[in-house]
This record gives sequence, C-alpha cells and structure tokens, in this order.
Amino acid sequence: MPYKQVILVREDLKLPKGKLAAQVAHATIAATNNSNQTILKKWMQEGMKKIVLKVKDENELLDYQNKAKSEKLVASLITDAGHTIVEPGTVTCLGIGPDEDSKIDKVTSKLKML
Repeated sequence: MPYKQVILVREDLKLPKGKLAAQVAHATIAATNNSNQTILKKWMQEGMKKIVLKVKDENELLDYQNKAKSEKLVASLITDAGHTIVEPGTVTCLGIGPDEDSKIDKVTSKLKML
C-alpha cells in the first residue's frame, strides 16, 4: 500500500524560494513528529514521498486542515515566528500525513502542485 505526505502552501503570501523551502521543511517535520509510528515506518521504507500543493489563502488552508482532521489524518499547521519575511503568527502551510495515498487523496486530490 503506497504512502505519502502532502504539504499545502499558501499562494497569496508569495514567499521567496528560501523562505518557502524552510516553511515546507517545518511542516514535514511537524507532521512526521505527530504521526503514527507504524505508518511512519512504512512511509520511510517506501522512500518518504512528499508532494507540495498550493492553496489560495489562509481560509482555504484552514478548510483543508479541518477536512484532513475529519478524515483522521495528521494535520500540522505551521505558524511563522516572524523573524524575517512575514508578520509573527502568520499561518504559512499545513503538513498532512504521512498516510495511505488514498486517504490523503480523498482530501487533497483537487489541489494543484506548487
């Protein structure tokens, strides 16, 4: 059974590439740390597939967080400390999973890649 992790990024923030990469890294680490150990091991054995998708704004991101949680998926919201580009407390991205591809696709399949 294939596993993956998905990171949703706010398109409206127009983050520079370096800042974007750091926020995605925060999301993948936070979601991984909150994951079921059995699922985590399977995902790691398969190569730790990750997909970065875009959402238009904070409201859409929070909507997907709720959808993921309602499907019993790990959903780790990232809020920036505000040391560089954005204001403190800015919600930047959401890490979902890792979990079974089909479970994550049920929530995120309509989104486009970043």
